[in-house]
This record gives sequence, C-alpha cells and structure tokens, in this order.
Amino acid sequence: MSNLTANLTALQLHVAFWDLNNDSYVDTPHDPNIITPYEIYTGFRALGFSILFSLGGLLIPVFFSYPTTLGHSWLPDPLFRIYTSYIHKAKHGSDTGIYDSDGHLRLALFNEMFDKMDSSSAEHEGQREGSLGVGDLFRLHGRNRVAADPAGWSFAAMEWWTTWLLLQREGRLWKDDLREMYDGTLFWKIRERQLERRGDTIQGYGWKDWVGTMWHNGTWKSWEIEDNRDVGRDRTLESPMSSLVVQDDGLGFLEAYNGTCSVHKIE
Repeated sequence: MSNLTANLTALQLHVAFWDLNNDSYVDTPHDPNIITPYEIYTGFRALGFSILFSLGGLLIPVFFSYPTTLGHSWLPDPLFRIYTSYIHKAKHGSDTGIYDSDGHLRLALFNEMFDKMDSSSAEHEGQREGSLGVGDLFRLHGRNRVAADPAGWSFAAMEWWTTWLLLQREGRLWKDDLREMYDGTLFWKIRERQLERRGDTIQGYGWKDWVGTMWHNGTWKSWEIEDNRDVGRDRTLESPMSSLVVQDDGLGFLEAYNGTCSVHKIE
C-alpha cells in the first residue's frame, strides 16, 4: 500500500479513508478514483458517528462532487460522486491554507496555527504539547474568514465542528491528532479502535455526552465535570477527617488522614 500511496497528496490521503474499494490508489478509465455518497455515509459510521450525523455527511457530495468533476467534464455527475484525483479543486475559501492549491500539506502553516492560536499552557516533559480549545477554534475561524465568502465560512465551520466531535479529548483538539487527521492516518486508527471496542466511543463528543452532562450537571462540558470529580477525589484523600468518639477514660476524637487513623484524647 505504501508504494501505491507514494504519489498521492496529503489531501488525497485525507479523503482516501472514505474509498471503500480503494480505487483512489489506482487510476483506470473504468474506475476513475471515485468516492460515492454511500461510501461517505459508511465511512462516518465506521468512525463512530450516529446514523443521523452520517446522513448529514451526505451534504459533502452535494457540495463537493461538481468541483472535482470539473477535472474531466463540465457536466455534473448525476450520482454525486467525488473524484479524488481532482479533490484539490474542492478547496474552498476561508480555510486554514494548510493544504496548498495542489493538496500538499504545508507543515509550516500547521505549526504556525498552534503558535498563534493555542491559548493553553499544557506541557509535557518541559515542552508545550499544542492543543486548541473551543474558544481557540472560534478565533481561528474568525481570523480565516474572508469577505463575501459565506459558503467558505459555512464549510470551515462544519469541518471544525465535525473534527471537534470526533477528536476532542479533555475539551481540546491535540496537535498530534490533528497532524494525523490532515494526512488521513488517524481515521484508520480510529476505525480499528472502534472495531476493537465493538462500536463503543473511545474519544470525541457525542449526543450522549451532551444529554448526560446537561441533564445531571447543567453544562455541556463533560470534561470539566470529570476534572472536578478527580479534584474532589484528591481533596478527599489529602484532607484529614475526624469524628467524636467515647472512650472509657473520657472523650476523644478519631482522625483519619491518608489512610492512617489516630485517636486524640480531649483533656
């Protein structure tokens, strides 16, 4: 497979996950590198998205089939298929520019996005890990918007929303995950994990997270609830607990701290 993908651009690799019969890797007159609407629906389901959301994913061929068809015809494809050989023609305005006009990945712009937009201070082994929160994504979307481009604004918003739903951990999109998302390798990893877990959600954010945290805690930020629980557990372990006890020789109080107990007599 590596020999077959050697000549593909990062953007072609990004969308190749949705090509169920792998015709993106072989260009023939009878099988011209296409992704069908059915493959798009099936791909989203394989990533763990709900039926309703996956049906919403069918907006992708509605909007992006014709631009990719322009690589070989002025006539639209009546089956709304996407031609991956010309996927770069489906690039829209108001995006990050991380893919160039040919679909190649611009790593310098990718790194710059985190340098400018990452508002966190998360570090690992003394180095900044790199992540984007919801507020960072709103600022990024606002920065990239160009005049008179409502279609580009909408497409960019939908793409970041979908990415966040799929990849968020602790309320943030992490740099390593996004890097693998841009070249498509992360989709295959998520699919394998989904198969191992038999469809259980392994990360991301779904309607169960929203309903559960809104119903029980009045907030949609499920990761903050988990953090508060962890802090509460830590405080319980670290804080001393005491209670009044009656002894034969008088009153005292029992103190428990970090797994040890001791009785102090009240004079």
